[in-house]
Amino acid sequence: MVKLASAREARMYGPRLSRNRAEYINAGLYVFATAVLLGGFAAELSKESTSGLVLLLIGFALVLLVNLHDLLAHLAGFDYRLIMMELDLQLAFVEFAVPVVQALGSLLWFLAILFLFIQAERGYGFYKLEKHAMNMLIAGPVLWLLGSIHNSCQIYERSDGHVQILQQSVQIPFLIASVLFTIGAVLNILEQGGVVYHGLELLGGTWIWMGIAGSILLLVGGLANVVKVFKMQQMDDGAILRLEKLRGGAQERLVHEREGQVPLILEDQRRRKRQLSQQQQEPSIHIAAPQPTPYKDVLVGQS
Repeated sequence: MVKLASAREARMYGPRLSRNRAEYINAGLYVFATAVLLGGFAAELSKESTSGLVLLLIGFALVLLVNLHDLLAHLAGFDYRLIMMELDLQLAFVEFAVPVVQALGSLLWFLAILFLFIQAERGYGFYKLEKHAMNMLIAGPVLWLLGSIHNSCQIYERSDGHVQILQQSVQIPFLIASVLFTIGAVLNILEQGGVVYHGLELLGGTWIWMGIAGSILLLVGGLANVVKVFKMQQMDDGAILRLEKLRGGAQERLVHEREGQVPLILEDQRRRKRQLSQQQQEPSIHIAAPQPTPYKDVLVGQS
């Protein structure tokens, strides 16, 4: 259960204030979702394990919303021009594929817990739901792991070293957490062996403890993501932030197409500002103009 962390200029979408507000809401909502998941896994150790399933459902739903926001935000970063993916493959395999894969993983997790919750509330009468739930309990973490690997394979050529450190502080906890979730799901299947379990008995102790450990790492990664968003916005306000650009000519093409859609008035204003900045940079040469001779001096000179 991870999210996309990107340091590319493709995240620069919309007006500055609305974009900063959306990024803060996204980061804060993810931290809240990981805290809810941690509480849900911990509640499975208590006698009120059904309440833990409710918390898990809420947490997975919030994570699904966060990943969908990441997808829409990065699509808006290059104006939903999907043809740009042909020029920059990382745009397709990371900025587009990672949120999609992680959202699918979150959806599978949500459906698996929902099926187990229905089975527990209805008196263990829907055995087919249990089979599907156990399969999705494995498929969800596997998709998260795949998305985490893609998320960690971002290539940086122009971005600042400080930005890359912030990226790794977010990506590494997400990757380790995905590994723990996957291991927990696999061990949960192996522990059952040939014994038949139903309902909440399908969630073994190993799965719960692995879920707790993974949720803690996700919470750490979420807090690091909040710090990353804050630092990047502070550097962005100070005009010293250098992010990764689109490759393969996609950045130049995007800028060219955006300039072609600018209204004439705005384009004329930009042209005037550009000319004014060039005039300020050029060395100014002042030639002293001849001062006019006073009329009194002319009369004295003629006399």
